Amino acid sequence: MAAIHGWLLLLPAMALLVLFTHFPAVATLIDSFWSTPRGARGSVFVGLDNYQVMVEDPVFWTSLVNSLWFAVGTIPLSIALAILMAVWVNDRIVGRTLVRMAFFTPTILPMIAVANIWLFFYTPQYGLLEQVLGTFGAPSHNWLGSPSTALLCVIVVAIWKEAGFFMIFYLAALQQIPPHLAEAAALEGASRWTYFRRVQFPLLMPTTLFVLVNAVIGAFRTIDHIVVMTRGGPDNATSLLLYHLYQVGFSFWDTGYAAAITAVLLAILAALAFGQYFFLERRVHYR
Repeated sequence: MAAIHGWLLLLPAMALLVLFTHFPAVATLIDSFWSTPRGARGSVFVGLDNYQVMVEDPVFWTSLVNSLWFAVGTIPLSIALAILMAVWVNDRIVGRTLVRMAFFTPTILPMIAVANIWLFFYTPQYGLLEQVLGTFGAPSHNWLGSPSTALLCVIVVAIWKEAGFFMIFYLAALQQIPPHLAEAAALEGASRWTYFRRVQFPLLMPTTLFVLVNAVIGAFRTIDHIVVMTRGGPDNATSLLLYHLYQVGFSFWDTGYAAAITAVLLAILAALAFGQYFFLERRVHYR
C-alpha cells in the first residue's frame, strides 16, 4: 500500500515529464523520417532522406562547428569566472552584498535586453567599445560585421550573461563547507591557493558537475542574442545549430528536415551529458 501511495505522489510529475519531454522527443524522431507536408500533399515516409540532406548541407556543418567553438569558448570561461566571483564574494569584503548583486544582475536581465545593450557596445564608430579603443588610436572595426570577430563577440555576451548565474550555485556550495576546514588549513600554514586547490575545489566537484551539464545544454540552446545581434551572419559566421534549426523549421518551413536536425541535436546533448557523468563522477567527492 505504501508503494502505491508513493507512485500516486509521483504520478503528476511523471505525467508532465512524459507529456512535455519524452513524448515530443519521440514524436520528433518519428517526424524526421517523414517528408514535410505541402498544402494538399500530405507527408510521406522518406526514411533517411532528411539525414542525407543534412549530411550534404554545408550550412549545417558550419553551424555545428560554430556551436562547438561557442561551447568551447563559453563553458570553461563561464565556470572559471563563476568560481572566481563566488570565492571572492564569499569572503568578508566591503560591500559584499552590492558586489553579489552586481555579479548576479546580468542573469536576471532578458537575453533580448542583453543583446541590445551589447549592440550599443559593438556599434561601429559610435559604440562604447569603439570610443574606448579610439582614445588609444585604434582603427575603427565592425565587430559584428566581420567573420573573424563576430563569433567571439557573441561568446563574450554569453559569458557575461551566464557567469553570474553559475556563481550562485558555487556560492551556495562554498557556504556549506565546514569552517573548521579553513581553520585547520590555517593552522597547518596552508596558503590561500593551497586551501582552494586541496580543500575547496574538490568539495565543489558535485556543483561543478551540475553546472557543467547545464552549461553544455545552455551553450547548444543559445539563439536569443544571435537573432537580435547577427541573425547568423556575416556569411553564417555566427549561425549556431539551434539558429539553423529555427531557420529551417520556421523560415523555410521544412519540418521534416528540422526534425532530423533536432534529433541530431538531442543525440549530441545526450552523449555529452553521459560523457560528463562517466568521466567526472569518479572525481566527485560527496560529504
